[in-house]
Amino acid sequence: MTDLAAVKAALKTQAVETPSWAYGNSGTRFKVFAQAGVPRDPWEKLQDAAKVHEFTGVAPTVALHIPWDKVEDYAALAKYAEERGLRLGAINSNTFQDDDYRLGSICHPDAAVRRKALDHLLECVDIMDATGSADLKLWFADGTNYPGQDDVRARQDRLAEGLAEVYERLGEGQRMLLEYKLFEPAFYATDVPDWGTAYAHCLKLGPKAQVVVDTGHHAPGTNIEFIVATLLREGRLGGFDFNSRFYADDDLMVGAADPFQLFRIMYEVVRGGGFAAEAGIAFMLDQCHNIEAKIPAIIRSVMNVQEATAKALLVDRTALAQAQAAGDVLGAHGVLMDAYNTDVRALLREVRGEMGVDPEPIAAYALSGWAERTAAERVGGQQAGWGA
Repeated sequence: MTDLAAVKAALKTQAVETPSWAYGNSGTRFKVFAQAGVPRDPWEKLQDAAKVHEFTGVAPTVALHIPWDKVEDYAALAKYAEERGLRLGAINSNTFQDDDYRLGSICHPDAAVRRKALDHLLECVDIMDATGSADLKLWFADGTNYPGQDDVRARQDRLAEGLAEVYERLGEGQRMLLEYKLFEPAFYATDVPDWGTAYAHCLKLGPKAQVVVDTGHHAPGTNIEFIVATLLREGRLGGFDFNSRFYADDDLMVGAADPFQLFRIMYEVVRGGGFAAEAGIAFMLDQCHNIEAKIPAIIRSVMNVQEATAKALLVDRTALAQAQAAGDVLGAHGVLMDAYNTDVRALLREVRGEMGVDPEPIAAYALSGWAERTAAERVGGQQAGWGA
């Protein structure tokens, strides 16, 4: 039998990092629909993030994206976050929006472009120093569109050389988290297309380099929980970017497309010890909210992660191990399904109440008047986000 007190205690320690860019206007490659009250700068993004943490109790950190969140004084921004009950989390780099990066960034055939990209990554480490952030998150749009466009092996050499320079700059307690993506925007070959490529580079770099699993960055049918289990087993799972997709990298709310998959992933996290604080796994949302209201969507996403985690914690691992050892295929599957089919909403309402958080976060947010207040106050200036 599962110890409910232990499950509740574990859920109270959960922490989900929210991304600053999810509070701004975001969408598809074709259109971004602006919304009233959207933040105009990083300071207002932190105000909104504080509301998510206030109503969920488990979203204490906010990831930044440079240069989207560039400010003059990062220490002041960190203090501003702290005053609102937050901390600044991963620093995300951007080597994909400048015209110079048309043929790549740190994999580019031109040394001058590679130098520009590396200087930006090193600047991001400086920002980590100023904010107290522990994680440098790297995702590269680098790749090629046509066979023969560039030397695939040479691009891997350039990638390795650039990563090594950034790795050497990391300080005590800092990590490099390398993300992979199957495709987009490169059509022929992406330079970091899968977990194996990311893992190989991290393994060569050293223990401060770990892999990020974005749940939307895989081919259809990929067993993501197997990847999670393998990386955990090797001590190289640095964190998650949680989102959902139906077709490709849709960046929908986590758990929206396949909640059973999210449960399976979280079970492997629990099974592999990744839910413990000492494991250092960063659980971050990476989503864009184009047609839905920003803050309620982020709150719902956090709740979806909580529900999947609660179900994963409810798996009777003793019964599961016994069924597995006995070769009881249906019995073992049944143990997992019993946990997945459990309605954990009442349990999570109890947990929130014991944490001093409203048991119904979305309803409480709606009654708070924050959306109406920001819509009235955030008038003028330029809303954060990207145009399309």
